Amino acid sequence: MQRLENIFWLVGKELKSVLGDPVMVILILWSFVVAVMLEASGAGDTVKNAAIAIVDEDRSTLTRQITDALMPPWFQTPVEMTSDQANAAMDRGEIMFALAFPPSFAADAVAGKAPVAQLLADATAVSQAQLGTDYIRSIVQAESLIFLTHTPQAPAPELQLELRRAFNPNGNPVWFKAMSSLLNQLSLLTIALTGAAMLREREHGTIEHLMVMPLTPVEVALSKVLATMLVVLVAFIGSLLVVVQGVLRVPVAGSEPLLVAGAAVYLWAAAAIGMLLGTLARSMAQFALLVIMVIIPVIMLSGGMGAVESQPDLVQRLTLALPSRHFLAFAKAVAFRGAGLATVWPQLVLMAGLGIGFFAGSLALFRRSMSLTG
Repeated sequence: MQRLENIFWLVGKELKSVLGDPVMVILILWSFVVAVMLEASGAGDTVKNAAIAIVDEDRSTLTRQITDALMPPWFQTPVEMTSDQANAAMDRGEIMFALAFPPSFAADAVAGKAPVAQLLADATAVSQAQLGTDYIRSIVQAESLIFLTHTPQAPAPELQLELRRAFNPNGNPVWFKAMSSLLNQLSLLTIALTGAAMLREREHGTIEHLMVMPLTPVEVALSKVLATMLVVLVAFIGSLLVVVQGVLRVPVAGSEPLLVAGAAVYLWAAAAIGMLLGTLARSMAQFALLVIMVIIPVIMLSGGMGAVESQPDLVQRLTLALPSRHFLAFAKAVAFRGAGLATVWPQLVLMAGLGIGFFAGSLALFRRSMSLTG
């Protein structure tokens, strides 16, 4: 009980320090209001290594020819699925495109009719979905032309590709960019505020005051992490309700409490990273350099600036250690696909586990620095 009381008063001390700084308050408001709105209109990605499923009910030479033409570096090797399997895989975020051929696709093409193939695109990544749709349409038309005329120079046959955009029917890029921007602001502010709080104690000499008080390193470290989490989580909720849903009109298909809970778990992991950097650094200048080194991969490799599947295999494996990758996958699933806890619990467990690992590392370094100072 005494330990909880100590943490409570230390958290109050940290909140007063942050909220009593006008510059810090302005930075938080700017990050979750202006920056989110500006970043939501940013440019998109190119198509590379996109996952695609083939639902082939025709099993003709033409459909096999089209499937073989969907090749790297634009697409992964197509995976043959049933219609139900493709829908389930897209709901889980495992594929970006599903191309379905009806039973009479090749026969209709040979008979001079207008065959119809259906393309389902995961439009949570709007730019990739649009560009990938254009790529697939061109490939289907070109391969159908070669199949019917045995030459690519003949007039194009009449063919329709019916497009269905999943989770973002109008292809609005603001939806995805707004959620990605929220992640970026969460990462930057949480890491910076937590580490700066630790360095502020050292530079102001108050770390010695804490050492002579009946406090443990765990209480001091937890107070800084929890205070930052509380401030940033309140800012996140306000930005989600007022800016993202209110001003930008981005709908949230899933549970808002679940989305907020996931943000809290991610804040725990991000704050633990900030604590680790703040313990490693010996000055604000060193901390600023460390933040730059860490925040760039945290943002760039999360999947917000380009699909994770488009990254090299080694980088994809390394990003498994980034909580930001798991949070963006979680947020997209909840906000756009309407996923529930039964679907996204692996991301929550991974974020919480990474947070525990980073916090344990920072705590070990903090104990060592306090013992050396003493």
